Amino acid sequence: MTMQPAEMVPAFGAPGPLAGIRRRILAQVSTDKPTSAGLGQTALIAFGVRVLSAAIAYVTQMVLARWMGSSEYGIYVWIWVWVLILGGLSALGLQVAIIRFVPQYLERGEMDLLAGVLRAGRAIPVAISTGVASLGLVGLQLWGDALPLDYRLPLYLAMGCLPLYTLTEVQDGIGRGRGWIMLGLLPPYVLRPLLILAAMVGAHAFGWPMLATTAAAAALIATWGTGLVQWLFMQRRLAHELAATVRPRYVVGEWMLTSLPICFISACELLQQNLDVLVLTRYVDASHVGIYFAAQKSIGLVAFVNYAVGSAIAGRLSALNARGDHEGVRHAVQRGALLTFLPSVAGAVVLLAIGGPLLSMFGKEFTSGTTLMFVLAAGFVIRAAVGPAEYVLRMLGEQTLCAWVLGSTAAVYLLLALLFVPLYGTMGAAVANTVTMALSAIMFWVLAKQRLGFDVSVLSSLRGFGSR
Repeated sequence: MTMQPAEMVPAFGAPGPLAGIRRRILAQVSTDKPTSAGLGQTALIAFGVRVLSAAIAYVTQMVLARWMGSSEYGIYVWIWVWVLILGGLSALGLQVAIIRFVPQYLERGEMDLLAGVLRAGRAIPVAISTGVASLGLVGLQLWGDALPLDYRLPLYLAMGCLPLYTLTEVQDGIGRGRGWIMLGLLPPYVLRPLLILAAMVGAHAFGWPMLATTAAAAALIATWGTGLVQWLFMQRRLAHELAATVRPRYVVGEWMLTSLPICFISACELLQQNLDVLVLTRYVDASHVGIYFAAQKSIGLVAFVNYAVGSAIAGRLSALNARGDHEGVRHAVQRGALLTFLPSVAGAVVLLAIGGPLLSMFGKEFTSGTTLMFVLAAGFVIRAAVGPAEYVLRMLGEQTLCAWVLGSTAAVYLLLALLFVPLYGTMGAAVANTVTMALSAIMFWVLAKQRLGFDVSVLSSLRGFGSR
């Protein structure tokens, strides 16, 4: 799927038949501040980029799986998971903390601190990721013989991705913090998957073997290309704001105090999202890993409902909470639960109905993952039954508890996977995944009830709206 040329679609703000719809959407996601329309439009742009990214990534994965086969595709999935985990952790949480610091320093006119955080906020993560990559390469040299031969070279290439992957993560945060939403989001979420796809299309056209090594090389090219292009455009914009005479000031200790707790939350999220692939690779062959990943990503499209609703109500919840409007928060949560659950169930039913044909687009051998989709779907539906509970807790100041839930459920998943995967293979991983999602949903529901004083479940929402 590709983006439509700009001239083929009307301008987003232009008057026309969609203008009324646009105003109503912005009213739902905006606050009462003067800049609410701008914030709402930014949220819609961000969501649109993420949806476009998901579509491009899904098509890219489908093409790679068809050309590479389930075994080579499974190896590529495994090495890219390591890039996500190591690259994400190497940023030390600065990719999120910098979203807070950049507008704060601009607002106060503290240009020396702004220059410092823009420089150190990128240099520190890149230095750390370079060190991690170097240690990884040394480890491969010393103990690489413990890995099968077809895993080694892709993993060498994956280590080369880390510095620029981490740089892109932090520059994404700078873009968001400065309000340059397209510069922050388009490179990692649109340009990088497109470059991977383009590199693989070129390799295929030249008759190169469609192996995990080829895909890892494509990822290396795409990661460096994306990071450098984003850096060049960002430097041009920053040059207009920071005078050459500004001497950077560094308060690294203050930055780390803010970013390290965020790093812990990111670690919990990364582990929860990727442990299944790591455990599966230990116990089953690469072809089964590829099939599981395709099934998971296919039914995982349901999760975009949760992301969409959470993104839409996040700012609204924060504003209502700041005003002390507890009843307004309750109503927004009830509405969010309904908007999450009903479309999630409908989406799961549709995806399961077309599951076989959908997976066959990855390759004939991938259709064996249809049963996995049914098991995984149960977890997504159960999680949807508590609406965007995690977003609610985070926006109302309970982010530490969210991290605790994510960390503890990741540990539970690891235990269940180590029990089930050796016995039942990919089905064991799917069951462990579903049980863990159900457990996290229950924990978020209980915590919201205890800490916030209201029920975030869809049943409560139905009763609440039924009594109106």
